[in-house]
Amino acid sequence: MQLQVNEHYDRLALSGNDPVNDPPMLQEYMDGWDGVPFLDAMGEIDGKDVLEIGCGSGRQALRVLDRGCGAYTGIDISDETLLLASENLAAYENVTLDCCHFPLEIPEGTFDIVFSTLTFMHIQDKLRACSAAAGLLKPGGRFVLSISKDTSDMLDMGDYTVKLYPDSPDEIRACLRASRLRLHEVIETEKAYIFVAFNS
Repeated sequence: MQLQVNEHYDRLALSGNDPVNDPPMLQEYMDGWDGVPFLDAMGEIDGKDVLEIGCGSGRQALRVLDRGCGAYTGIDISDETLLLASENLAAYENVTLDCCHFPLEIPEGTFDIVFSTLTFMHIQDKLRACSAAAGLLKPGGRFVLSISKDTSDMLDMGDYTVKLYPDSPDEIRACLRASRLRLHEVIETEKAYIFVAFNS
């Protein structure tokens, strides 16, 4: 049985899967995609308006909020996951969460920083996603994207599967150029490629 992406993450959330509360060993594993190099790639966050594409239950949001962002907006395709995020981020008043089927749906507003990690593997049209991200940036704004080195095209959960659209560095580079974003650097880690681009 194959499930849609939102159904998959709804199931995970309803089963109690919450990366915010993962044990240290699993947190360290996930840092392979969105740890210190990824956070450093976002640059100065203090006072900035920040958008996360694929916010999940708020794992990265907590890090960004603790670094003093002016306003945080998180979008995700899963209603149940967003319920977890609202609980995990309840202590912060500068948070907006929205169920959004990006890039078919686009949140309102523009942002100093737009970032995403392990989300583009669920999006087939990479160019549309990069162009949508570009359109959400303020002049001079920064887009930070982490893609996995894993090129699997299917996520096998045992009793069901989820279709994936693996990312390639060359395709992302081309999509960023076509979206008129200026690629600043690509940071390679053991598990990921991290792209930093600017709206120039």
